[in-house]
Amino acid sequence: MSGSRENNLKNIDVNFPLGCMTLVTGVSGSGKSTLVKKILYPALQREKGIFNDKPGQFDTIKAPFEKISSIEFVDQNPIGRSSRSNPVTYIKAYDEIRSLFAKQTLAKNRGYQAKHFSFNVDGGRCDHCKGDGNTTIEMQFMADVVLQCEHCMGKRFKKEVLEVEFGGLSLDQLLEMSVDDAIDFFEKENQTKMVQKLKPLQEVGLGYVALGQPSTTLSGGEAQRIKLASFIGRGITHDKIIFIFDEPTTGLHFHDINKLLRSFNALIDQGHTVIVVEHNLDLIKCADHLIDLGPEGGKNGGSVVAMGTPEEVSKVKDSFTGQYLKEKLGN
Repeated sequence: MSGSRENNLKNIDVNFPLGCMTLVTGVSGSGKSTLVKKILYPALQREKGIFNDKPGQFDTIKAPFEKISSIEFVDQNPIGRSSRSNPVTYIKAYDEIRSLFAKQTLAKNRGYQAKHFSFNVDGGRCDHCKGDGNTTIEMQFMADVVLQCEHCMGKRFKKEVLEVEFGGLSLDQLLEMSVDDAIDFFEKENQTKMVQKLKPLQEVGLGYVALGQPSTTLSGGEAQRIKLASFIGRGITHDKIIFIFDEPTTGLHFHDINKLLRSFNALIDQGHTVIVVEHNLDLIKCADHLIDLGPEGGKNGGSVVAMGTPEEVSKVKDSFTGQYLKEKLGN
């Protein structure tokens, strides 16, 4: 089975310690993603009785499997296929928002319940666009045309439902607010529970995202960080999870990388394990454990060149990552 990247990996004998952050590093094409996606992830799943994919060839993977409850691959796939899916629905904060509006005097007088403030069921959502905010015109020989719903003007709810306000805001006005502004708003309204629900989004660097921003407009990196926020929001659990991330710093500013690092540390503080495929030296130097592949890419890659702390890897002459780390760490 020569020719596939998976089978370029040689003598894979790696150690993944729990309760810390392990980074899989190496030059482009050295086999980082293959090791994690094609070998580690399916191998760990099999240890938990999940047989979705057959793992690639490897010698040994050392980890105390009995202490692991589950494995979560936090990828950059969309958080939902519908524009009705958004950050607050994904992190389970929208139920609380609907309840707040249903408790308002006008809502009670009109007999509105929490379901009337949902764009997923009939009742309060726009009957014409079904809570989508847009209508699609199918074209026979061209791409479909998406237009703003002319009945609700993209607001997704019936006019009378939007007359109900909380803190002087209608539901559509609230959903248009950024996470940062919404946290400030709920703090002024003494809604501690909502602040706690939204804080993880802010902590992963998504304070600029609108609460109701359709999932179809989010980038892969934003979707990945929303998934991360949802796990952080669960708080401390008895289950110990291995979280796997594939190059989560792609497209991130240095300031946001620091937020991402704090989010990883939050998971570790809860007793979880974080494994990251990464090339960013600012994140690599902060790892607890490194597995460096190489020495080069393609047919000259696929071997474990070094393992250990960033300081230990920086002393390995055959490791390109180590040499860059040596400069970064000032060794």
